Amino acid sequence: MQERRDLINDCVHCGFCLPTCPTYVLWGEEMDSPRGRIQLMLQESEGEPLTSSMAGHFDACLGCMACVTACPSGVQYDRLITETRTMVEQVRPPAGRALRAAVFALFPYPRRLRAAKAPLVGYQRLGLPLKSRLPATLRTLIDLAPPVRRAVPLPSFVPALGPRRARVGLLTGCVQHAFFPSVNAATARVLAAEGCDVVIPPSQGCCGALSLHSGRRTESARFAAGLLSSFTDVDVLVVNAAGCGSALKEIAELLPDDPRALALGTKVRDLSEFLAELGPVAPRHPVPLTAAYHDACHLAHAQGVRTQPRALLRGIPGLDLREIPDPEICCGSAGIWNILNPGPAAELGDRKAQAVLSTGASLLVTANPGCLMQIAAAASRAGAKLRLAHTAQVLDASIRGVRPEVLS
Repeated sequence: MQERRDLINDCVHCGFCLPTCPTYVLWGEEMDSPRGRIQLMLQESEGEPLTSSMAGHFDACLGCMACVTACPSGVQYDRLITETRTMVEQVRPPAGRALRAAVFALFPYPRRLRAAKAPLVGYQRLGLPLKSRLPATLRTLIDLAPPVRRAVPLPSFVPALGPRRARVGLLTGCVQHAFFPSVNAATARVLAAEGCDVVIPPSQGCCGALSLHSGRRTESARFAAGLLSSFTDVDVLVVNAAGCGSALKEIAELLPDDPRALALGTKVRDLSEFLAELGPVAPRHPVPLTAAYHDACHLAHAQGVRTQPRALLRGIPGLDLREIPDPEICCGSAGIWNILNPGPAAELGDRKAQAVLSTGASLLVTANPGCLMQIAAAASRAGAKLRLAHTAQVLDASIRGVRPEVLS
């Protein structure tokens, strides 16, 4: 474990991470900051038992990786917290294990998520009286769930419009596929308009990102391995969900003995990253709206993709793009963190919604389904009228020349 000790010792406890850490911002507790958690990791590496108190501080971490961006010493906190979460899972008490088992029996399975949409429709229509009698976890899920709409199945292949410039695979995801099918449809249309043959294997499953970021490494590896045969004949694998893209770029570390993992990992690109590399050919029509762009944590901090989505949005005529104050602070979604920690997540969501509203924008644009749900719920609590859309949907509206009212 010398390598882990070396990673821990990289931290010089300078404190640059503190103002970027959402839990430190909320509570001001040293042990709920990155450097505080690293100190706990050091104690564990020196033989201190991993207690429930220590595990609680690790569980409280959102894994947003803002500290990685802020750290002047290059501390690989992302690696450290992922390894530590795996250790925490091994000593977790039965009650906590049961709740997580229930969550992970649903979310990484697109078909089960689709089946869960039916009762969600019922709860959304019946409203508050019935919802108030439900357990806190279910109430949070209902609050976060977007209005359920009928999904239009995607074809397995969408041909390029005009000369073909690339053959790309499209990851449809789990939550994205079940609750935001219009995002996947818009992504496919944008890629085709930019000259790409789009391959959408109907058999694809979960990429393993949610499991990986929650310390369930074995489960994550199983899901990731299932994807390897789905995208063997593409130049690029395009991902439109920030957490999924972050995990897939590291798939070779998760599956080091499978050469297909290394081959696939080098092909992974976020949608905005790929479109920026490819360069636009499809004409843009005006979208006369004022928009604010929210950096999804696993896109900005884990993948380092910040300028590309902004450049794409600024290339749309009529779109007035504004910056959000304190962009490095997570919205509180963080995979399933907002489900397991609904109170603190709501505080972070409310903080983010107020920051967005302060820009005066009528549209919020981001690149992750969790962020869309989290900020939409917070804006609703604030009684604000705010449209929300994925980057792909705004680009699609511009390319097709449709009315901006379709963005919602």
